[in-house]
Amino acid sequence: MTTGQNLTGSQRVQKLQTMLHAKAKEEPDRRFHALIDKVWRMDFLTEAWDRVRLNGGSAGVDRETVDHIEAYGVEQWLGELSQDLKDGTYTPKAVRQVLIPKKQPGQFRPLGIPCIRDRVAQTSATLVLEPIFEADLQPEQYAYRPERSATDAVNRIHRLVNTGHNEVVDGDLSNYFGEIPHAELMKSIARRVSDGRMLGLIKAWLEMPVEEEDGKGGKRRLNRARHERKGTPQGAPISPLLSNLYMRRFILGWTVLGYARRFRSEIVNYADDFCVLGKAPAAEMLAAVRQIMDSLKLAINDDKTRCLRCPEEALEFLGYRIGRNYRPQGGAYIGTKPSKASVKSICRKISAQTAAKYGLMSSGDMVRRLNWMLSGWANYYHLGQVSSAYAAIDAHTTKRLRQWLCRKHKVKAGKYVRYPDERLWNTYGLLRLAPMTKGLPWAKA
Repeated sequence: MTTGQNLTGSQRVQKLQTMLHAKAKEEPDRRFHALIDKVWRMDFLTEAWDRVRLNGGSAGVDRETVDHIEAYGVEQWLGELSQDLKDGTYTPKAVRQVLIPKKQPGQFRPLGIPCIRDRVAQTSATLVLEPIFEADLQPEQYAYRPERSATDAVNRIHRLVNTGHNEVVDGDLSNYFGEIPHAELMKSIARRVSDGRMLGLIKAWLEMPVEEEDGKGGKRRLNRARHERKGTPQGAPISPLLSNLYMRRFILGWTVLGYARRFRSEIVNYADDFCVLGKAPAAEMLAAVRQIMDSLKLAINDDKTRCLRCPEEALEFLGYRIGRNYRPQGGAYIGTKPSKASVKSICRKISAQTAAKYGLMSSGDMVRRLNWMLSGWANYYHLGQVSSAYAAIDAHTTKRLRQWLCRKHKVKAGKYVRYPDERLWNTYGLLRLAPMTKGLPWAKA
């Protein structure tokens, strides 16, 4: 039998997580009062460091990188962070904000990048808190949870539509992460956590200032979160847990206020995306959604929120289209497939990767990069009728790689003879998606 002394650091972390989860599950009203001392434990900080390092990501405002820390000495660096957390001298730095382009032209999503030091501290705290709150999260919540995924959420919607839950509210919230009110969120945390120092640490992370471009080549720091007392920065390791915890209020409210029973409905939630599927008119369900969201101080995005009846009108959720599909041999059924927008998105990324500016890249590196993109896309988009999407992406990828090779080797004529599809697949090793459908249960549906 393995003793506690013989456990590795990672095993000790897992053992404590299992214990915390079991206690939280057994005692729904239990408040945990001694948690902060786990955050500065070296086994937790080491596990947090390993996760942050594997996730990669850019440096924060202090410009400190993983390479800098490894050159300095990881154990010493973690020891100093542990001491600062223990002494109470730890103070988070500003978050570096970058703007990520959205699908809509000219629109951007703000992403906050904390310093690595803060990312490690937050990850360590998340390792402590996650097993406690996992016991409280609802079955309708699929994001950022063990053994749950976005495709599980899509499958659940598919099943609900197939069992007569045809009235749908396809919901969208305006800037959910940026609008979560701090006071209400801290109440949700304090319901389980009575450790004052842990609560103070979370509050400090919620109020980190943001550094952004000032439009004149310089930087400026703002602290909207502290002044307006709302928001949790997307990109911070603790934000997924906090966002799930606050969304839990909506899920619980739907049941406690009787809407689940009254509308014979169920919510499917993934991060800030949600659908309500029921057997009552969607407009009535949307009115109830608004009432709860107003009480939570969250705003519905009217431009993106829709009421529809599925499968008469297809629903698009998490990159999938759920609606009426047609079999090649004839006959309609309710099924899933990658949305047109998701196919267009990967094709745009392939076009960008094979642009002229990458002409100096080796053919092997180019194919490896394309294969990484294709396999990642196919690993997610494997539900339902995928054959036509895979074929379209194969056609686009071979075309773009052929054009890139012709530019690189200055081939002006005979490009299909020099670079036929078979050579791109068999000699260059380009991944072909179409044959992958043979192993998928619904691919030929």
